[in-house]
Amino acid sequence: MTTSNLPLVKTCIGLRGLAYPLFLYSFVVAIVQNVNPRQVSPALGWFWTVYSIGLGVAGSFIPSFTIPVIGEYGTLWLALIFAVSGAGLAVFGLKGLRTSQKAQLSVREKFSELLFAVKLFSNPHITYAAVIRVINTLSLFGFAVIMPMMFVDELGWAIEDWLQIWAVFFAVTIFSNVFWGIMNEIMGCLGMAGSTLLFYFIPQAFPQSFAMACIPAVLLGFFVGAFVAVTPIMTTLEPEHKGAAVSVYNLSAGLSNFAAPAIASLLLPFFGVQGVVYAYAALYILAFGLTFLLKVEQPGFKGAFACLKEKRSKAQQESGDAQQPEGVLQTEEK
Repeated sequence: MTTSNLPLVKTCIGLRGLAYPLFLYSFVVAIVQNVNPRQVSPALGWFWTVYSIGLGVAGSFIPSFTIPVIGEYGTLWLALIFAVSGAGLAVFGLKGLRTSQKAQLSVREKFSELLFAVKLFSNPHITYAAVIRVINTLSLFGFAVIMPMMFVDELGWAIEDWLQIWAVFFAVTIFSNVFWGIMNEIMGCLGMAGSTLLFYFIPQAFPQSFAMACIPAVLLGFFVGAFVAVTPIMTTLEPEHKGAAVSVYNLSAGLSNFAAPAIASLLLPFFGVQGVVYAYAALYILAFGLTFLLKVEQPGFKGAFACLKEKRSKAQQESGDAQQPEGVLQTEEK
């Protein structure tokens, strides 16, 4: 970057893009293979919680303090220390994990299993879940590209102030990932649509108010965690091919990384930041519609309304038995 060597920059970013999903989503695979199916969703909620602490909170708060002191390049070198430390913990700290029998397959057989993931798209519910997952993090990855343009270039904020707003967003996801992992819902699409719009319009209405800018950041952080259940939904839809189902999930997550800035780059020259925000919000509404097409029974989960109905039916049955005349009870016993 210091030499303005664009091909070298693209090569390094490409290598990072290759390594990032291999490292990150290997943890998702490990959770699916080592956790009871009924606990996969809460376990993934905790996983995305620590992900938010690292990438979002620490990754935004630390630069907001180090950039004014050691600059952008010094902060990048500091990030390398964290990356090496994390890799060391993963290599030496994770021992005794249970792996699938398919891990013993030959390279050719592994590629065949990987290609099988493509066939899973013949299951329409897998396709719906995949599209929902792509849409899930559009604001997360897209706002990281377009919102600095609005806050820093248009509204005149300092870069460290914008980073602290972004850190607030990720700080909320620490709790929302656990909350939605336990609640096991994916109906946060409308919430994401609304908070995406507010992330643009509230700062425009109150351009110099840090507190007001925190409101949409909090809302966005709360609702983005509502998609935690997509992973267990996919593995439940294809219980005999969990590895392939997780591959589809990982592919969807990667496409979200790509689609968010791609949409921004296509729309920004013509419609500006506001047009990109409208596009993201419209896609969340589309995802909301797709959730009604998903048909899946998650292990150990009947849904809140089903549980209430079951409890009410049981209570009515017990009440009826208690009111039954004693003579009738004696007759039934005979």
